[in-house]
Amino acid sequence: MKTILIIFIYFISVSSSIADQNSSRLDPLFKELTQIKNELAADLILAEIWSIWSKTDNEIAQEIFEEGNQLMNKGQFEESILTFTEVIALQPDFAEAYSNLGSVLNHLGKLEDAELFTRKAIELNPNFANAYCNLGNVLRDLGKLQDAELSYRKAIEIKPDYAEAHYNLGNVFRDLGKYQEAELSYRKAIELNPNYSKAYYSLSLLKYSDKNKIWQDQLFSKNILKNNSRKDQIDIYFARANILHKEENYKESSRYLRLANNLKLAMNPSTYKTHRLIKNTETLLFESNQENINKKEIKNSSESIFIVGMPRCGSTLVESIISIKNNVCDLGEINILGESFQEYKKSKEDLNLAELYWEKVNKITELNITTNKWLYNYQYAGIIARQIPNAKIIYCYRNPLDNILSIYRAHFAQGNEYSSSIVDCTNVYLNQEKVMREYKNRFKSKIYELNYDKLVRNPNKEIKSLISWLSWKWDDSYLKPHLNQRAVSTRSNVEIRSPINSKSVDGWKNYKDMLKPAIEILSQTERYLHLLSSVSYTHLTLPTNREV
Repeated sequence: MKTILIIFIYFISVSSSIADQNSSRLDPLFKELTQIKNELAADLILAEIWSIWSKTDNEIAQEIFEEGNQLMNKGQFEESILTFTEVIALQPDFAEAYSNLGSVLNHLGKLEDAELFTRKAIELNPNFANAYCNLGNVLRDLGKLQDAELSYRKAIEIKPDYAEAHYNLGNVFRDLGKYQEAELSYRKAIELNPNYSKAYYSLSLLKYSDKNKIWQDQLFSKNILKNNSRKDQIDIYFARANILHKEENYKESSRYLRLANNLKLAMNPSTYKTHRLIKNTETLLFESNQENINKKEIKNSSESIFIVGMPRCGSTLVESIISIKNNVCDLGEINILGESFQEYKKSKEDLNLAELYWEKVNKITELNITTNKWLYNYQYAGIIARQIPNAKIIYCYRNPLDNILSIYRAHFAQGNEYSSSIVDCTNVYLNQEKVMREYKNRFKSKIYELNYDKLVRNPNKEIKSLISWLSWKWDDSYLKPHLNQRAVSTRSNVEIRSPINSKSVDGWKNYKDMLKPAIEILSQTERYLHLLSSVSYTHLTLPTNREV
């Protein structure tokens, strides 16, 4: 990364003299574009503009640039970074290379560097709609939603028929709880691109209006599957499943959920990664037993609250409740603890895990109380309890079948491969439950168990109990987390805007046939026999790793 930054700094100083080499060709095109009324002619002008932006007169740089694009599309991101950097060295005013490098860095989670390079692309070409869209993606990931909105709007101003920018703008509105605006943006994206699978999926998550259901007819048409790749078909199947679920047609919803998740498994098998996740959990459990206490004692008044559990366990609701308190910063799903732990293990200096963690926290907020809901922090619960002073752990859990169903329906954008296999999902659930039971036995005073089912059925009692455990002063606003104005970018960002309700409790009973593999596994544990007493099967086949 140092090499990239050195190249970047150097070419900032020299690019000003060569960055405008295409301006004589672009300016007349943009002027013509603002005056033309014929849609086809406008599309041809836009295509010519795009051709200029994405090409350079340096044939060697162009060839390497195309190679970088191929590496990026194959997911070979580290290699594509080196390739785009080489292009920039050869052609310092190549805006598209900067923009693509920013996109790759964003994908790798190197957000500050991604923002730097993407802004450089815009500096080189102020009319670069794609770069503004990429910048919006970076800013959204940085949690700067208002800035992201402005960036997407600028992309749309430059290129009004930019479907992806409309779609991304819809995502920002959804994060902010502006659902009517989100729906309009998604509909516009579909209007511009009737095969835009992601827009259909995102729209299916909303409480959409009944004014215009043409998009649903398009979604369930045969043509949309023919016109989309297998990856896009996954979005289509999940979108169909969501709509059918809302219509209480659970049998058909199950069918599309199986189709979607089996396609995901075919593209990203889950078995190996599931075994690795479970093994890592067990390794961290073992490490938490070791006497590797902090290398030096440190005093700090920061209150670090970790909300842990499985995905879709109610953690977003808990974070919304807690972050109503004015002096609390909700960090969201951010893996800075895992990063800090790896640095701590590798370090030979007199460092402290808590110091490393707080250093990362302080870059985000100056507030003294923080919540961190990176769910896989449950793996570090023992290490948190032993090595981070004044830390508190809230362990969220719910009916396992409801949890497994919710995960299977979630369609996570990346990672969590086990979510597409009911068998793997059940095994991960039981593993995290086992280790959290162990941690709870060892660190009773530091871990609060919160039953989601009880929370939504009796919020008054359960929330008061939680606030009391935190030793906070009670306020009735804790009972109204749906009024919390914070931005939410998790899979629960629609449900969280509704008042607390128990609609999802026992929802698994609508999908009993689909959940047979989970029921079979759970029935082998005495702990869950009571959950299965209401289910009667004449025959349960042994589960396999691939549900059909």
